[in-house]
Amino acid sequence: MDPLDFLTDEELLRFFRCSRTEMSCMEQPHTFLNQLRDHHFIPEKMHTKLIRCKSKEVREKGVYQVLDWVEAERPNSIKVFWKCVFRDHLLLQYPTLSLLRNRLLDGSFTFYEKLPEKVEKEEGEEDKKKKGSAEGEDEEEKTRRKKRNQKKRSESVEEQPSTSTQSNPSQKRKVQRPTYSSPFSKNEKADIWTWPIYKTQLPVTCGDKEGTLNRDKLAKGKRCIVVQGRWFTPSGFQEFGGKKSRKNWKCSIRCRGTTLGKLIQEGHLTSPDFKRRKSAQAKRVLFLSNQSAGAITESDENDDDEEEEEEEEAEQEKEEIFKVTCGAINGMLHKDRFASGSRGKSIRTELRWMTPVEFVKGESALEDPSWKKDIQWDGKPLNVLIESKILVIHSLLCKCKLCSSTAKDRHDQDNDDDCFICRSQGSLICCDKCPRSFHQRCHLPNVDGAMMGDDCPWICTFCVLRASQSWRYPKQITYQEALTCRISDNLLECQYLLLCLYHADEDNIFVADPCINVRNYTSVIKTPIWLDRVVEKLQQNLYQSVQHFVSDVLLIFTNCATFNRDNAEFRVMGERLKDLFEREFKSTFIIQLQHPTASNSQ
Repeated sequence: MDPLDFLTDEELLRFFRCSRTEMSCMEQPHTFLNQLRDHHFIPEKMHTKLIRCKSKEVREKGVYQVLDWVEAERPNSIKVFWKCVFRDHLLLQYPTLSLLRNRLLDGSFTFYEKLPEKVEKEEGEEDKKKKGSAEGEDEEEKTRRKKRNQKKRSESVEEQPSTSTQSNPSQKRKVQRPTYSSPFSKNEKADIWTWPIYKTQLPVTCGDKEGTLNRDKLAKGKRCIVVQGRWFTPSGFQEFGGKKSRKNWKCSIRCRGTTLGKLIQEGHLTSPDFKRRKSAQAKRVLFLSNQSAGAITESDENDDDEEEEEEEEAEQEKEEIFKVTCGAINGMLHKDRFASGSRGKSIRTELRWMTPVEFVKGESALEDPSWKKDIQWDGKPLNVLIESKILVIHSLLCKCKLCSSTAKDRHDQDNDDDCFICRSQGSLICCDKCPRSFHQRCHLPNVDGAMMGDDCPWICTFCVLRASQSWRYPKQITYQEALTCRISDNLLECQYLLLCLYHADEDNIFVADPCINVRNYTSVIKTPIWLDRVVEKLQQNLYQSVQHFVSDVLLIFTNCATFNRDNAEFRVMGERLKDLFEREFKSTFIIQLQHPTASNSQ
């Protein structure tokens, strides 16, 4: 049964009346009007007249008048109207309709609020006007006739024939184009961002592209500009508008001629602090030393200042993640995956994704009201986040993929949305034993596309090592025995260790060749090495034993400590990854005794 069937015609008509202004402000309403015409809600003549409007202001006013006409002439078909405009193709193209539908179905629109009795007052005034209009109608008609006669006389004077009338275009009577009065008085500024109807969204342009800016999504650092159903970040919309070469989207994107930067500065819009772009200059800073600090020129400093002003919108969709516990179990709750207690696998543990109820009760899928109290966040029950509206429980009528009960949609929630190694999205392969996902080239070994298939399960290196470790190393071995192992017999262990380092190096400091981006690096470091080079040598079978592999990895961190003797921040980063490598090495090879790795690998 359609959810709209639960609402009465009176409720739907009231909702229609309160939503006309929002619908009239939709960008490029041609498809919306075509839908109304195709379902006989508006006459063909009215549709044709409105479609021809080129002025945006006139078109918005016209759409409002059409909706006003629909309310007056089609009140008995209001339920059919909403079913007509809530079709999928319209919801994708017009975010306003999608917001209205969600507001109607999730109960956020209240039908019991009392509206001002404006209609009755207007009716009373209208009765008074009718009485006065009957008396003054004759006088007004006489005045209009006089004005028409005067206008005809003045036009006849201008159009008297002369020898130059046909040959000299400059002396032709100018044709007056239709003008439309502005809704502002002479001294009033057209600040549409202060209008109540633009409280949630604003029309924006960049180049020849038009879009709609969602204020709330901009404030939260999400994709906030929609163009025909497609969402963009500000920088993405800037590129879409052909302004990619501009340094700052705040200067490229405008609202009625005013830049978004000015609106943000004046407090009309809220924009979060975006992450800075990690460029070649940023990589230079990571490896500053007293030898290279003096070599940075003034032009480089200016470049740094410019790049500090450039925001990284492609990474601005940082998810809100909460560390939660239930007894002895720990997990990370992802806000964007949360739907309710039994819908939306929003809590990730080391082994899998779970719904809050599954997190509390294991495999049970029964709704349990106690999950709001049993799951703890920062020493408080999860209900605190729900009451403060940080976590929003979806409506029972919600049809999003998180709330879907189909096996496919639930299976799609079993793995991460980002690559476990590079933390970016894209075409990912999902492990069938753990929640991790990878790009084919990020995983070690690289995954060949021919290996993938719907009926072919795939297991990542992490799970293969965990499953095989007990029989690969039935007993503990010494550190020296591990180093003397042949690399061909221990490729799995080496690949696992490299994946751990790639995952831990979030800023990609040790991934690429430092000689390319770091000034004076080769004058200080005589034997450069980096993670990508270690992987390349491993794949080319250039290592004979595990000790050769370990020596190269540890040399990365030795070079970091040498080059950053006077830079404690990045020296500590190298030490942290070195400690991780040694700890994982001993755990992977099941080392019998603790032994300093560095002393044995030199």
